[in-house]
Amino acid sequence: MEKTLSEAEAAEFEEFQRTRREAEAELTLKKLQVDASKRETDRHALYAACDLAKKMGAYCVTVSPVNVSAARRRLGESQSMIACIAGGTGESIIPIKKKEAKRAMSQGARIIRLVPCYSALFGGNTSYLKREIKKVRRTAKKCKIVLSLDDHALTKEDIERGISAALDGKAHGVSVRGEIDLAILAVRLSAGRLSVEASGVENAEQMRLLLRAGAERVLSSNAEHVSEELYRLMVGGQSEGSENTKKRETAQ
Repeated sequence: MEKTLSEAEAAEFEEFQRTRREAEAELTLKKLQVDASKRETDRHALYAACDLAKKMGAYCVTVSPVNVSAARRRLGESQSMIACIAGGTGESIIPIKKKEAKRAMSQGARIIRLVPCYSALFGGNTSYLKREIKKVRRTAKKCKIVLSLDDHALTKEDIERGISAALDGKAHGVSVRGEIDLAILAVRLSAGRLSVEASGVENAEQMRLLLRAGAERVLSSNAEHVSEELYRLMVGGQSEGSENTKKRETAQ
């Protein structure tokens, strides 16, 4: 005979389900990277990004080289790491990229998003790309090196060459545009030897699809909006998401 739950038991079960969904949402948010690397990011916007990363337990905050120290101070003892973009437009010579990465490491960065030499990438000179990855990796020993392959000018063929160079240069990961087919391509070509990240994420559904496609983390300049949407999708209502955010703020 089928047992019917009492009102108290039903309420307890619903609370259990809600708590589990919140925990799943929290784990998903740990795969989010807050992008604060744009040129228009002033000190106020940088601090807001760092505070947001602390509240949601984000994986990292991505910044430009001039903001590494300020981000480190603002994050304090937070577990969110700092990722620093190194390489400018990509056409900097290798010694400059090495110096930039080393300085970022000394100031507290633990991830270097290396912008590759695009002229070498477009020209198929993967040996040069491999060399610059290796030299930067040896210089910034404490940092994970993620090759940035998310420029909109890059074709699939360019990205394939970049992933090949990242594998040969022993990078730790690659970052591609937040398109499902590119994430799948990167996951397939890296064959578990590289972490795959996706950038330019604009909403929670895009984030979830990219994670299902195999991306380990995503990067968004609209992380607060993504976070709020994620709670609505996974927890089931703005109120729970807002309440949980307040709890995290109090815990900080």
